[in-house]
Amino acid sequence: MKNKELAESIINNIGGKDNIISLVHCATRLRFVLKDETKADAEVLKKQKGVITVVQSSGQFQVVIGNNVADVYSDIMQLTHLNETDNKKTQSNKKSGLLSKLIDLVSNIFIPVLVVMVAGGILKGVFALLQTVDIVQKGTPTFKFLDAISDAPLYYLPMILGFSAVKKFGGNPYMGLAIGGALLHPSVSNMIPAGKLLLKTELFGIPIDLIPYGSSVFPVILAAWFYSLLERNLYKIMHDSFKKFIAPLLGFIITVPLTFALIGPAVTYGSACIAAGIEYLYALNPIIASMILAPLWQVLVIFGIHWGLVPLCLNNIATVHQDFLLPILFPAVFAQVGAVFAVMLRAKDPEFKALASSSVLSGIFGVTEPAIYGVNLPLKRPFIIGCLSAIIGGAIVGYYHSVIYSFSFINVFSFLQLISPEHGIDEKFYAVVFGCIISFIVALIATYLFGISQDKISMISKNDTQKDEENNQDNTNQTNTDSVTIFSPMTGKVIPLSEVNDPTFANELMGKGIAIIPTVGQAVAPDDGEVVSLFRTKHAIGFQTNSGAEILIHIGIDTVKLDGQHFQAHIESGSKVKKGDLLVSFDIDAIKQAGFEVTTPIIITNTDNYQDIECIFKQDITKNGDALLSLSANKE
Repeated sequence: MKNKELAESIINNIGGKDNIISLVHCATRLRFVLKDETKADAEVLKKQKGVITVVQSSGQFQVVIGNNVADVYSDIMQLTHLNETDNKKTQSNKKSGLLSKLIDLVSNIFIPVLVVMVAGGILKGVFALLQTVDIVQKGTPTFKFLDAISDAPLYYLPMILGFSAVKKFGGNPYMGLAIGGALLHPSVSNMIPAGKLLLKTELFGIPIDLIPYGSSVFPVILAAWFYSLLERNLYKIMHDSFKKFIAPLLGFIITVPLTFALIGPAVTYGSACIAAGIEYLYALNPIIASMILAPLWQVLVIFGIHWGLVPLCLNNIATVHQDFLLPILFPAVFAQVGAVFAVMLRAKDPEFKALASSSVLSGIFGVTEPAIYGVNLPLKRPFIIGCLSAIIGGAIVGYYHSVIYSFSFINVFSFLQLISPEHGIDEKFYAVVFGCIISFIVALIATYLFGISQDKISMISKNDTQKDEENNQDNTNQTNTDSVTIFSPMTGKVIPLSEVNDPTFANELMGKGIAIIPTVGQAVAPDDGEVVSLFRTKHAIGFQTNSGAEILIHIGIDTVKLDGQHFQAHIESGSKVKKGDLLVSFDIDAIKQAGFEVTTPIIITNTDNYQDIECIFKQDITKNGDALLSLSANKE
């Protein structure tokens, strides 16, 4: 419920669900694109317990949550029905700059993919370590199995990206999966002789350059954009009776050959040029390049634009099977961890010390936002010291030309991915380890000696305490009242749950309550509160009163099989309602004629929060709003 309450607060303070164009999340933050950012109250959100900070950058309204961001994201999606209305909402006239559009494109396509990439990267690192210590030998069945498992996420990247890209561009994402699959199909890939990167062949009699697409990044993204454009326009001109399958068919038939003949070779050549260009600039002076990028990285993180480097890193790994950008970032991460560790050691306030210690742990596992936004940045000096300390480690990494062999978030496990599959642990590996240790120690010592003001820590801690008190003030007596009365959501005959023709309800497996055989086909709000869920078939409503009681109103027995027939919803999930407001109307006669009972269990699903639940009204209810159940004082 804490995540749900946080989700509700975020929705209310960004201007409501109708102000949301789109929403994605990364490792720690929610990334909203809003119709009107002036309707969002960033200052209120920053004070909300559970929100680390708010960042407005690159056309996105970013709410930094931390490690439980996925849970809050899921609740927001459920409350806003964003999946159901996303296509409609994206038809906005909101204008944004080129950088904003690029960051939005990259984050929407790559963020869902990174979980797979990181898992595969860590596996490749473990695989390389097993080879280095001679536990696994080349050519053995174990080697082949582990090689396939660890390499699969990268090799099949075109299929994964195809799905993600077409979804972002507004087409059928499964067709993107099929386009990626066509590029990797053995009948095509086996045409290229082993060890060669190009085959001169023909397609429909037209000469083409056939190249391997395993692990490629940009060709399938451009193909996905072209397919989505085709699909949309074909839908516009085709008849409704056949466009659902003819439009994807024609789009697929046109896109795949065009990708092999033109899009693929052109984009692959461009990708190779980008990789070569970046490598050329880096090679001019890798030490200076590393000394610039290492301290700049956390600044990019603050504004949420660090995702712009992700395609470049992936492209390097896809084209040359290694990347020199990611190793530079290792010292940047561990320098911030060193700084927040120093704060933890020096802080006298128990709550702030606990915050710093949890931030150290998160930082070690690659999530630095809690350390940056919760500790280092508010104190200013630790953040600056962390950035400057990263310069030293970055210079060491650049001097030894360190590289990584698979993609990863930077964390303690990522060191395994620095192990060369061919040469094992070498000086490039040790350079990154040594660079991280140096940056960590320098940041730790400098922050401990010069970077901490106890007065500032006390001020931050005081603000946090005030924030907690403000958040809890309205709820002080809600769950500790002597009794709570639940009013009837419908008229009809009251019967005990034990008489309900369903063992789940009759045996109180979902909680205690009562049942009503309705005489009028209306269910109304039993008290002031919120509709927390509305089942797709509209026969079941999850309701939470302002006093904290969680109620399930289940209209009929097995009526889910009607698939919404004879039911009409007058609210939706997330609706705030007053006692007596109409929730759902239903046709009693039609439901009975279909062979279903209309007996309606009314269940207190958080029964364990109350000492006793007693039925007040034991006769027929003639009007909505009569007192129905009494919930005695909370156990606590």
